[in-house]
Amino acid sequence: MTEQGAEPGAMARVERVGVALGPRSYDVLVGAGLLARAGAEIAPLLSRPRLAVLTEERVAALHLEGLRAGLEAEGIAMSALALPPGEGTKGWAGLERAVEWLIAEKVERGDMVLALGGGVIGDLAGFAAAVLRRGVRFVQVPTSLLAQVDSSVGGKTGINSAQGKNLIGAFHQPSLVLADIGLLDSLPRRDFLAGYGEVVKYGLLGDAGFFEWLEAKGPALAAGDRGLRAQAVRHSVAMKAAIVARDETEAGERALLNLGHTFGHALEAATGYSDRLLHGEAVGLGCVLAFELSARLGLCPQEAPGRVAAHLAAMGLPYRLDQVSGGLPGAEALIGLMAQDKKVLAGRMRFVLARGIGQAFVSGDVPGDALRAVLEEALEG
Repeated sequence: MTEQGAEPGAMARVERVGVALGPRSYDVLVGAGLLARAGAEIAPLLSRPRLAVLTEERVAALHLEGLRAGLEAEGIAMSALALPPGEGTKGWAGLERAVEWLIAEKVERGDMVLALGGGVIGDLAGFAAAVLRRGVRFVQVPTSLLAQVDSSVGGKTGINSAQGKNLIGAFHQPSLVLADIGLLDSLPRRDFLAGYGEVVKYGLLGDAGFFEWLEAKGPALAAGDRGLRAQAVRHSVAMKAAIVARDETEAGERALLNLGHTFGHALEAATGYSDRLLHGEAVGLGCVLAFELSARLGLCPQEAPGRVAAHLAAMGLPYRLDQVSGGLPGAEALIGLMAQDKKVLAGRMRFVLARGIGQAFVSGDVPGDALRAVLEEALEG
Protein backbone atom coordinates (compact mmCIF):
# COMPACT_ATOMS: atom_id res chain seq x y z
CA MET A 1 0.00 0.00 0.00
CA THR A 2 1.63 3.21 -1.13
CA GLU A 3 -0.82 5.94 -0.03
CA GLN A 4 0.51 8.46 2.47
CA GLY A 5 -1.18 9.45 5.70
CA ALA A 6 -3.19 12.63 6.11
CA GLU A 7 -3.53 15.01 9.02
CA PRO A 8 -6.38 14.41 11.50
CA GLY A 9 -9.63 15.58 10.01
CA ALA A 10 -8.19 15.86 6.52
CA MET A 11 -10.41 13.13 5.12
CA ALA A 12 -13.42 15.25 4.18
CA ARG A 13 -14.42 13.39 1.04
CA VAL A 14 -16.50 10.24 1.00
CA GLU A 15 -15.19 7.29 -0.98
CA ARG A 16 -17.40 4.62 -2.50
CA VAL A 17 -16.42 0.95 -2.71
CA GLY A 18 -18.68 -1.30 -4.76
CA VAL A 19 -19.52 -4.88 -3.85
CA ALA A 20 -20.29 -6.44 -7.24
CA LEU A 21 -22.90 -9.17 -6.82
CA GLY A 22 -25.17 -8.69 -9.79
CA PRO A 23 -28.71 -7.82 -8.66
CA ARG A 24 -27.51 -7.88 -5.01
CA SER A 25 -24.72 -5.34 -5.60
CA TYR A 26 -24.37 -2.43 -3.20
CA ASP A 27 -21.98 0.33 -2.18
CA VAL A 28 -19.92 0.84 0.94
CA LEU A 29 -19.42 4.54 1.65
CA VAL A 30 -16.36 5.47 3.71
CA GLY A 31 -15.73 8.91 5.19
CA ALA A 32 -16.53 11.33 7.98
CA GLY A 33 -19.99 12.88 8.44
CA LEU A 34 -22.03 10.06 6.90
CA LEU A 35 -24.41 9.83 9.86
CA ALA A 36 -25.56 13.38 9.22
CA ARG A 37 -26.28 12.61 5.58
CA ALA A 38 -27.74 9.15 6.19
CA GLY A 39 -31.19 10.28 5.07
CA ALA A 40 -29.92 11.55 1.71
CA GLU A 41 -28.08 8.27 1.06
CA ILE A 42 -30.90 5.97 2.19
CA ALA A 43 -33.97 7.83 0.87
CA PRO A 44 -33.61 6.59 -2.74
CA LEU A 45 -33.75 3.00 -1.47
CA LEU A 46 -37.00 3.33 0.49
CA SER A 47 -40.48 2.41 -0.67
CA ARG A 48 -41.94 4.67 2.02
CA PRO A 49 -40.23 7.22 4.33
CA ARG A 50 -39.75 5.14 7.46
CA LEU A 51 -37.04 2.98 8.99
CA ALA A 52 -36.90 0.49 11.86
CA VAL A 53 -33.54 0.75 13.65
CA LEU A 54 -31.93 -1.98 15.70
CA THR A 55 -29.10 -0.76 17.91
CA GLU A 56 -27.57 -1.32 21.34
CA GLU A 57 -27.80 0.79 24.46
CA ARG A 58 -24.29 2.27 24.52
CA VAL A 59 -24.37 3.14 20.83
CA ALA A 60 -27.87 4.58 21.13
CA ALA A 61 -26.74 6.97 23.85
CA LEU A 62 -23.94 8.23 21.63
CA HIS A 63 -25.32 8.21 18.09
CA LEU A 64 -29.05 7.52 17.86
CA GLU A 65 -30.14 11.16 17.93
CA GLY A 66 -27.52 12.02 15.30
CA LEU A 67 -28.99 9.33 13.06
CA ARG A 68 -32.51 10.58 13.76
CA ALA A 69 -31.52 14.11 12.72
CA GLY A 70 -29.86 12.82 9.57
CA LEU A 71 -33.00 10.90 8.61
CA GLU A 72 -35.46 13.66 9.56
CA ALA A 73 -33.59 16.05 7.27
CA GLU A 74 -34.98 13.95 4.41
CA GLY A 75 -38.41 13.41 5.97
CA ILE A 76 -37.73 9.83 7.08
CA ALA A 77 -39.45 8.68 10.27
CA MET A 78 -37.56 6.35 12.58
CA SER A 79 -38.41 3.93 15.37
CA ALA A 80 -35.67 2.20 17.33
CA LEU A 81 -35.02 -0.73 19.65
CA ALA A 82 -31.86 -0.60 21.77
CA LEU A 83 -30.66 -4.01 22.91
CA PRO A 84 -28.14 -4.73 25.70
CA PRO A 85 -24.48 -4.50 24.68
CA GLY A 86 -22.21 -7.51 24.45
CA GLU A 87 -21.88 -10.84 22.67
CA GLY A 88 -24.59 -12.33 24.91
CA THR A 89 -27.21 -10.40 22.93
CA LYS A 90 -26.29 -12.32 19.79
CA GLY A 91 -28.34 -15.43 20.62
CA TRP A 92 -31.84 -16.87 20.34
CA ALA A 93 -33.31 -14.53 22.97
CA GLY A 94 -31.89 -11.43 21.31
CA LEU A 95 -33.09 -12.57 17.89
CA GLU A 96 -36.59 -13.27 19.19
CA ARG A 97 -36.81 -9.87 20.82
CA ALA A 98 -35.63 -8.13 17.65
CA VAL A 99 -37.95 -10.00 15.29
CA GLU A 100 -41.00 -9.65 17.51
CA TRP A 101 -40.32 -5.92 17.82
CA LEU A 102 -40.02 -5.57 14.04
CA ILE A 103 -43.34 -7.37 13.59
CA ALA A 104 -44.97 -5.15 16.22
CA GLU A 105 -43.64 -2.13 14.33
CA LYS A 106 -45.50 -3.44 11.27
CA VAL A 107 -42.37 -3.63 9.15
CA GLU A 108 -43.52 -4.75 5.70
CA ARG A 109 -41.62 -6.81 3.18
CA GLY A 110 -40.91 -3.68 1.14
CA ASP A 111 -39.56 -1.77 4.15
CA MET A 112 -36.02 -1.55 5.42
CA VAL A 113 -34.25 -2.31 8.69
CA LEU A 114 -31.19 -0.33 9.76
CA ALA A 115 -28.43 -1.79 11.94
CA LEU A 116 -26.67 0.89 14.02
CA GLY A 117 -23.84 -0.63 16.03
CA GLY A 118 -20.87 -2.96 15.99
CA GLY A 119 -20.54 -6.51 14.80
CA VAL A 120 -23.02 -7.98 17.28
CA ILE A 121 -25.84 -5.68 16.22
CA GLY A 122 -24.96 -5.91 12.54
CA ASP A 123 -25.00 -9.72 12.58
CA LEU A 124 -28.18 -9.90 14.66
CA ALA A 125 -30.09 -7.23 12.75
CA GLY A 126 -29.04 -8.70 9.41
CA PHE A 127 -30.28 -12.15 10.44
CA ALA A 128 -33.52 -10.68 11.78
CA ALA A 129 -34.02 -8.96 8.42
CA ALA A 130 -33.20 -12.19 6.58
CA VAL A 131 -35.89 -14.21 8.38
CA LEU A 132 -38.57 -11.52 8.78
CA ARG A 133 -41.31 -12.07 6.21
CA ARG A 134 -38.86 -14.33 4.35
CA GLY A 135 -36.45 -11.46 3.87
CA VAL A 136 -36.55 -7.68 4.08
CA ARG A 137 -33.80 -5.30 3.04
CA PHE A 138 -31.41 -3.72 5.53
CA VAL A 139 -28.73 -1.05 5.79
CA GLN A 140 -25.57 -1.32 7.85
CA VAL A 141 -24.30 1.72 9.77
CA PRO A 142 -21.30 0.20 11.57
CA THR A 143 -20.05 2.14 14.58
CA SER A 144 -16.94 0.10 15.42
CA LEU A 145 -13.72 -0.37 13.48
CA LEU A 146 -14.25 -4.13 13.44
CA ALA A 147 -17.70 -3.76 11.91
CA GLN A 148 -16.57 -1.14 9.38
CA VAL A 149 -13.74 -3.24 7.97
CA ASP A 150 -15.26 -6.68 8.23
CA SER A 151 -18.63 -7.76 9.60
CA SER A 152 -20.80 -5.10 7.91
CA VAL A 153 -19.62 -6.13 4.42
CA GLY A 154 -20.31 -9.43 2.70
CA GLY A 155 -23.74 -10.47 3.91
CA LYS A 156 -22.82 -12.91 6.68
CA THR A 157 -25.51 -12.62 9.33
CA GLY A 158 -26.30 -14.80 12.30
CA ILE A 159 -26.25 -15.62 15.99
CA ASN A 160 -24.22 -17.81 18.30
CA SER A 161 -25.09 -21.24 19.63
CA ALA A 162 -24.08 -22.56 23.02
CA GLN A 163 -21.88 -24.93 21.02
CA GLY A 164 -20.07 -22.33 18.94
CA LYS A 165 -19.95 -18.92 17.35
CA ASN A 166 -22.03 -17.95 14.29
CA LEU A 167 -23.37 -21.49 13.81
CA ILE A 168 -26.90 -20.19 13.08
CA GLY A 169 -27.33 -17.67 10.29
CA ALA A 170 -27.84 -16.82 6.63
CA PHE A 171 -26.16 -14.99 3.78
CA HIS A 172 -28.20 -11.80 3.41
CA GLN A 173 -26.50 -8.87 1.70
CA PRO A 174 -27.19 -5.30 2.89
CA SER A 175 -28.51 -2.71 0.47
CA LEU A 176 -26.00 -0.08 1.61
CA VAL A 177 -23.19 0.32 4.16
CA LEU A 178 -22.35 3.71 5.65
CA ALA A 179 -18.94 3.58 7.37
CA ASP A 180 -18.68 6.95 9.15
CA ILE A 181 -15.04 7.34 10.23
CA GLY A 182 -16.05 10.05 12.69
CA LEU A 183 -17.96 7.53 14.80
CA LEU A 184 -14.69 5.76 15.62
CA ASP A 185 -13.67 8.74 17.76
CA SER A 186 -16.14 7.63 20.43
CA LEU A 187 -14.73 4.10 20.73
CA PRO A 188 -12.85 3.11 23.88
CA ARG A 189 -9.22 2.44 23.00
CA ARG A 190 -9.53 -1.29 23.69
CA ASP A 191 -12.51 -1.62 21.35
CA PHE A 192 -10.73 0.32 18.61
CA LEU A 193 -7.63 -1.85 18.90
CA ALA A 194 -9.72 -5.01 18.86
CA GLY A 195 -11.08 -3.89 15.49
CA TYR A 196 -7.53 -3.24 14.36
CA GLY A 197 -6.94 -6.97 14.75
CA GLU A 198 -9.22 -7.49 11.75
CA VAL A 199 -7.42 -4.76 9.78
CA VAL A 200 -4.08 -6.53 10.30
CA LYS A 201 -5.69 -9.73 9.04
CA TYR A 202 -6.15 -8.25 5.57
CA GLY A 203 -2.46 -7.50 5.21
CA LEU A 204 -1.49 -10.92 6.47
CA LEU A 205 -3.83 -12.84 4.18
CA GLY A 206 -3.15 -11.14 0.88
CA ASP A 207 -1.29 -7.84 0.86
CA ALA A 208 2.23 -7.68 2.31
CA GLY A 209 2.49 -4.03 1.28
CA PHE A 210 -0.57 -3.17 3.35
CA PHE A 211 0.93 -4.95 6.35
CA GLU A 212 4.14 -2.92 5.93
CA TRP A 213 2.03 0.24 5.73
CA LEU A 214 0.29 -0.73 8.97
CA GLU A 215 3.63 -1.37 10.67
CA ALA A 216 4.60 2.21 9.78
CA LYS A 217 1.27 3.99 10.24
CA GLY A 218 -0.52 1.87 12.88
CA PRO A 219 0.45 3.95 15.93
CA ALA A 220 -0.71 7.22 14.35
CA LEU A 221 -3.86 5.52 13.08
CA ALA A 222 -4.66 4.31 16.61
CA ALA A 223 -3.90 7.76 18.02
CA GLY A 224 -6.76 9.26 16.02
CA ASP A 225 -5.55 10.26 12.55
CA ARG A 226 -8.80 10.25 10.57
CA GLY A 227 -7.05 10.29 7.21
CA LEU A 228 -5.12 7.13 8.04
CA ARG A 229 -8.21 5.52 9.54
CA ALA A 230 -10.19 6.22 6.38
CA GLN A 231 -7.42 4.76 4.20
CA ALA A 232 -7.22 1.62 6.33
CA VAL A 233 -11.00 1.12 6.30
CA ARG A 234 -11.30 1.74 2.56
CA HIS A 235 -8.42 -0.58 1.71
CA SER A 236 -9.75 -3.34 3.97
CA VAL A 237 -13.26 -3.01 2.55
CA ALA A 238 -11.95 -3.03 -1.01
CA MET A 239 -10.02 -6.24 -0.33
CA LYS A 240 -13.05 -7.91 1.22
CA ALA A 241 -15.41 -6.66 -1.52
CA ALA A 242 -13.21 -8.15 -4.21
CA ILE A 243 -13.09 -11.54 -2.48
CA VAL A 244 -16.83 -11.58 -1.75
CA ALA A 245 -17.61 -10.69 -5.38
CA ARG A 246 -15.68 -13.76 -6.49
CA ASP A 247 -16.98 -16.12 -3.79
CA GLU A 248 -20.14 -14.86 -2.10
CA THR A 249 -21.05 -17.99 -0.13
CA GLU A 250 -17.56 -19.11 0.90
CA ALA A 251 -17.25 -22.03 -1.48
CA GLY A 252 -13.53 -21.36 -1.87
CA GLU A 253 -11.47 -18.17 -1.77
CA ARG A 254 -13.65 -16.35 0.76
CA ALA A 255 -12.45 -18.78 3.42
CA LEU A 256 -9.18 -16.79 3.40
CA LEU A 257 -11.04 -14.10 5.34
CA ASN A 258 -11.11 -16.55 8.24
CA LEU A 259 -7.37 -16.21 8.84
CA GLY A 260 -6.96 -16.43 12.61
CA HIS A 261 -10.61 -17.29 13.16
CA THR A 262 -10.41 -21.06 13.70
CA PHE A 263 -8.09 -20.45 16.64
CA GLY A 264 -9.83 -17.20 17.56
CA HIS A 265 -13.34 -18.61 17.79
CA ALA A 266 -12.08 -21.43 20.02
CA LEU A 267 -10.44 -18.87 22.31
CA GLU A 268 -13.65 -16.85 22.44
CA ALA A 269 -15.67 -19.95 23.32
CA ALA A 270 -13.14 -20.87 26.01
CA THR A 271 -13.54 -17.43 27.59
CA GLY A 272 -17.35 -17.55 27.44
CA TYR A 273 -17.70 -14.87 24.73
CA SER A 274 -16.97 -12.35 27.47
CA ASP A 275 -14.92 -9.18 27.76
CA ARG A 276 -12.03 -11.34 28.91
CA LEU A 277 -11.20 -11.56 25.21
CA LEU A 278 -12.77 -9.42 22.51
CA HIS A 279 -13.32 -10.83 19.02
CA GLY A 280 -10.62 -8.78 17.33
CA GLU A 281 -8.16 -9.63 20.08
CA ALA A 282 -8.93 -13.31 19.55
CA VAL A 283 -8.41 -12.92 15.80
CA GLY A 284 -5.03 -11.29 16.39
CA LEU A 285 -3.95 -14.13 18.66
CA GLY A 286 -5.33 -16.58 16.11
CA CYS A 287 -3.21 -15.00 13.38
CA VAL A 288 -0.08 -15.46 15.49
CA LEU A 289 -1.01 -19.11 16.08
CA ALA A 290 -1.77 -19.65 12.37
CA PHE A 291 1.68 -18.35 11.48
CA GLU A 292 3.27 -20.43 14.26
CA LEU A 293 1.57 -23.51 12.84
CA SER A 294 2.64 -22.59 9.31
CA ALA A 295 6.24 -22.16 10.43
CA ARG A 296 6.19 -25.48 12.31
CA LEU A 297 4.97 -27.19 9.13
CA GLY A 298 7.79 -25.60 7.15
CA LEU A 299 5.41 -23.50 5.06
CA CYS A 300 6.61 -20.02 5.95
CA PRO A 301 9.83 -18.40 7.19
CA GLN A 302 10.56 -18.98 10.87
CA GLU A 303 10.72 -15.23 11.52
CA ALA A 304 7.19 -14.54 10.20
CA PRO A 305 5.28 -15.42 13.42
CA GLY A 306 7.60 -13.17 15.42
CA ARG A 307 6.96 -10.29 13.05
CA VAL A 308 3.20 -10.69 13.42
CA ALA A 309 3.48 -10.87 17.21
CA ALA A 310 5.82 -7.87 17.31
CA HIS A 311 3.34 -5.67 15.45
CA LEU A 312 0.47 -6.69 17.72
CA ALA A 313 2.66 -5.96 20.73
CA ALA A 314 3.63 -2.56 19.32
CA MET A 315 -0.06 -1.71 18.94
CA GLY A 316 -0.91 -2.79 22.49
CA LEU A 317 -2.84 -5.90 21.46
CA PRO A 318 -2.41 -9.29 23.15
CA TYR A 319 0.03 -11.52 21.30
CA ARG A 320 0.55 -14.37 23.78
CA LEU A 321 -2.04 -16.72 25.26
CA ASP A 322 -0.87 -16.03 28.81
CA GLN A 323 -2.15 -12.47 28.34
CA VAL A 324 -5.76 -13.72 28.32
CA SER A 325 -7.21 -12.94 31.74
CA GLY A 326 -8.53 -15.85 33.77
CA GLY A 327 -6.45 -18.44 31.94
CA LEU A 328 -7.37 -20.94 29.26
CA PRO A 329 -8.10 -24.68 29.14
CA GLY A 330 -5.55 -27.14 27.78
CA ALA A 331 -4.68 -27.91 24.19
CA GLU A 332 -7.11 -30.83 23.89
CA ALA A 333 -10.03 -28.72 25.08
CA LEU A 334 -9.18 -25.97 22.58
CA ILE A 335 -8.92 -28.51 19.77
CA GLY A 336 -12.35 -29.82 20.77
CA LEU A 337 -13.77 -26.32 20.46
CA MET A 338 -12.13 -25.92 17.03
CA ALA A 339 -13.86 -29.11 15.88
CA GLN A 340 -17.20 -27.25 16.26
CA ASP A 341 -16.07 -24.55 13.85
CA LYS A 342 -18.48 -24.03 10.96
CA LYS A 343 -15.62 -24.41 8.48
CA VAL A 344 -15.23 -28.11 9.32
CA LEU A 345 -15.67 -30.10 6.11
CA ALA A 346 -16.37 -33.85 6.04
CA GLY A 347 -15.32 -34.00 9.67
CA ARG A 348 -11.92 -32.40 9.00
CA MET A 349 -10.88 -29.04 10.37
CA ARG A 350 -9.78 -26.47 7.82
CA PHE A 351 -7.16 -23.89 8.65
CA VAL A 352 -6.00 -20.75 6.90
CA LEU A 353 -2.22 -21.09 6.81
CA ALA A 354 0.45 -18.92 5.19
CA ARG A 355 3.56 -19.23 3.04
CA GLY A 356 4.59 -15.78 4.25
CA ILE A 357 3.19 -12.35 5.08
CA GLY A 358 0.40 -11.71 2.57
CA GLN A 359 0.38 -15.29 1.25
CA ALA A 360 -2.47 -17.16 2.95
CA PHE A 361 -4.13 -20.33 1.71
CA VAL A 362 -6.71 -22.82 3.01
CA SER A 363 -5.65 -26.29 4.11
CA GLY A 364 -7.56 -29.30 5.36
CA ASP A 365 -4.41 -31.30 5.91
CA VAL A 366 -2.95 -30.25 9.26
CA PRO A 367 -1.33 -33.02 11.32
CA GLY A 368 -2.90 -33.26 14.75
CA ASP A 369 0.44 -33.56 16.51
CA ALA A 370 1.66 -30.29 14.98
CA LEU A 371 -1.52 -28.48 16.00
CA ARG A 372 -1.29 -29.90 19.51
CA ALA A 373 2.37 -28.93 19.84
CA VAL A 374 1.74 -25.33 18.74
CA LEU A 375 -1.07 -24.93 21.26
CA GLU A 376 0.87 -26.56 24.09
CA GLU A 377 3.86 -24.30 23.51
CA ALA A 378 1.64 -21.22 23.29
CA LEU A 379 -0.17 -22.14 26.51
CA GLU A 380 3.13 -22.63 28.32
CA GLY A 381 4.12 -19.11 27.30
